Amino acid sequence: MEKRASPMASLLFIALLISAFHSSSEAADSQPSFGDNFSIMWSEDHFKTSEDGNTWYLSLDKETGCGFQTKQRYRFGWFTMKLKLVGGDSAGVVTAYYMCSENGAGPERDELDFEFLGNRTGQPYLIQTNVYKNGAGNREMRHMLWFDPTEDYHSYSILWNNHQIVFFVDRVPIRVFKNNGDDKNDFFPNEKPMYLFSSIWNADEWATRGGLEKTDWKKVPFISSYKDFSVEGCRWEDPYPACVSTTTENWWDQYQAWHLSDSQKMDYAWVQRNLVVYDYCKDYDRFPKLPGECSLSPWD
Repeated sequence: MEKRASPMASLLFIALLISAFHSSSEAADSQPSFGDNFSIMWSEDHFKTSEDGNTWYLSLDKETGCGFQTKQRYRFGWFTMKLKLVGGDSAGVVTAYYMCSENGAGPERDELDFEFLGNRTGQPYLIQTNVYKNGAGNREMRHMLWFDPTEDYHSYSILWNNHQIVFFVDRVPIRVFKNNGDDKNDFFPNEKPMYLFSSIWNADEWATRGGLEKTDWKKVPFISSYKDFSVEGCRWEDPYPACVSTTTENWWDQYQAWHLSDSQKMDYAWVQRNLVVYDYCKDYDRFPKLPGECSLSPWD
């Protein structure tokens, strides 16, 4: 596979946006401490931190996995975390990094997903992304990566505003999900504030080759690790924080963030040519009539 040079232009674009526009008093500042931002959802004995508290480890064994969530909800913003995934034979293991409007998988939830699907030793990880609105998902895409995500930390980020949702890997846009501007559409989640979560769990009934490859429990524990969480977003405050409707003080909701930049479009085009494994918008067997959002151009 041909590999392009490092997309420095995209990095510079994001850096310039961040430096050019300061966050409002309602917008969140990143905090270094796990405890400042997150709570353990379950299996605290499967969670560990480094001595300085800045690196976090979730483990999975045959009994249970582990997960954490932010204490705060957000509606719109930039959310990023560095992850290093389970190495070796990770078939059946899923590391999830996602945003959701509910603590559980409720029937009316909004959700933005990164799911990292483990594989047999030597086979590549796949990233599955998905978008839910009011409990309706089925908007899966799967991508390969241009690096081994088990060897080092890489950043995985979500840009979310009222115009688009963009999934980034190391600041490279891999998926763009656009809004059509219709407040009554049934596909773009823009009304409910969301928590940010991460978890590790066993999904060998579907995760690897459709469930054909099962988790090898002789390899436990399976460990995913995290660091450098950062958020610049609108913290939710009832009934309606001002920052969800302003476009003058927050870089993640200004005009430049409503569209991909020219350099980001180049990176995105390379991803589309080389790394897409599955796109629901091209699955005519599953969707004889494609969902309405599939007609929206990511380039606009």
